[in-house]
Amino acid sequence: MTPSQNRPVRVLVVDDSALVRKLLMDGFSRNGIEVVGQASDPYRARDLLVELKPDVMTLDVEMPRMDGVTFLKHFMPAMPTPTVMISSLTQEGKRITLEALEAGAVDIIPKPGSGVVDDLPLMLDEISRRVREAARVDVSRFGRMGSAPIERVAANLDETTDKLIAIGSSTGGVEALNHIIPAFPANSCGIVVVQHMPAGVTAKFAERLNGLSAMRVKEAEDGDRVMTGLVLIAPGGMKHMTIVRSGGEYRVQLKEGAEVNFSRPAIDVLFNSVAKAAGGNVAAAVLTGMGRDGAAGLLAIRHAGGRTVVQDEATCVVYGMPKAAHDMGAAELVAPLEKIPAFLSRATKRN
Repeated sequence: MTPSQNRPVRVLVVDDSALVRKLLMDGFSRNGIEVVGQASDPYRARDLLVELKPDVMTLDVEMPRMDGVTFLKHFMPAMPTPTVMISSLTQEGKRITLEALEAGAVDIIPKPGSGVVDDLPLMLDEISRRVREAARVDVSRFGRMGSAPIERVAANLDETTDKLIAIGSSTGGVEALNHIIPAFPANSCGIVVVQHMPAGVTAKFAERLNGLSAMRVKEAEDGDRVMTGLVLIAPGGMKHMTIVRSGGEYRVQLKEGAEVNFSRPAIDVLFNSVAKAAGGNVAAAVLTGMGRDGAAGLLAIRHAGGRTVVQDEATCVVYGMPKAAHDMGAAELVAPLEKIPAFLSRATKRN
């Protein structure tokens, strides 16, 4: 249903950046477009689409918990809504642009890659014009391509994005990882690991694990994609390992930074980034080790909807990090080492 001539276009703004949302909303308001709602992730956007039934949705690609294109693919058949993708990733010729158009986006507007505060306001008159035009597009054909009941969309969203396993370990962790990494089948979801080790050792450790495992194991490099069948070990040395979402993918970033919990790379740094990037699509474990690295990060993952486990005292060389995580309520399960791979696999299995 398109808006009538005597009322303004009603738009829902979806972007994980509060600044971008404010700039878009201010620009739309100045151009006579009614902003009926805003959302920072697809889960909130889903609820607002059902509640508000806007004429148009503007949608970013890179967002926490799920990328915008995947969200579009799953929501458009259930509730067709003219959608304008506004993202720094939707540059002409990029694969993500084609995917967005195939999923039902009616327009693609590249967001400035840098200088958003200065450059985006200059685009708002044009963006507003294109949003008005999008409101007149009939997207009902996407609903005829096999629509699902609205009440099933929430469940579908939790199954769409890639799953991820994150593991942190320290003292005694080399033997623990030698025991559990080979227990994962070759088609397991991507695994990222921080094991406290000095520089120059992790590459050899990854090589040895690779020879023992069905999954491929390597020392992580900046830009590596986290993918099915691959274990990435954080390199020891001067950088932390973090995970970021890039479109529909997870990528490794190696970053300079001070020690955290006397460690670099630090488990907390990895886990906090995973909580932000993957939300409920991650399962994480804290294994044997001294200190408390990983406890706060594991709690962040649990709060984001992820599944969490720590190694029990009986199978730990040092029950320091797992105890710290357990004591602060970060672990939903305390388990012996040999039970942890099965828990992580079940927690990340697609239905």
